[in-house]
Amino acid sequence: MDHRSAYKYKSRGGLKRLAAATSYSIRGLAAAWRQEASFRQEVIIGALLVPVAAWLAPSLGQALALVGAIVFVWLVELVNSAIEALADALTLEQHPLLGRAKDIGSAAVLLSLVIAAGVWLGVLWPVLWPVLVPVITGRT
Repeated sequence: MDHRSAYKYKSRGGLKRLAAATSYSIRGLAAAWRQEASFRQEVIIGALLVPVAAWLAPSLGQALALVGAIVFVWLVELVNSAIEALADALTLEQHPLLGRAKDIGSAAVLLSLVIAAGVWLGVLWPVLWPVLVPVITGRT
């Protein structure tokens, strides 16, 4: 099949395309929620942290950075889950390249969690440090 005949399988654009893309995205989120325990855990923890971000962040921009870090973890987890689903659809047998793809996806999730923790620590450190100093030093 040449590249021109592949276009007939692509949408034409406009509102129908937007509606279809939205529907596919909602289906993907629902599938991730149903099938992926890691995604569910990260969404629940993130949903609990959003009000904390709004409460503790010194500014609106910093609150948005905290929430953005949470959403970033969700995005990377979705991509990792897609890689794993695709690999499992190809074969459930061990294959070194599929194993590598899954491991790299997992590493991406780990790095997103490290980045999110760094953002949270960086934003909240000025707020937390004055509270922690008396606890650490034993002075109240």
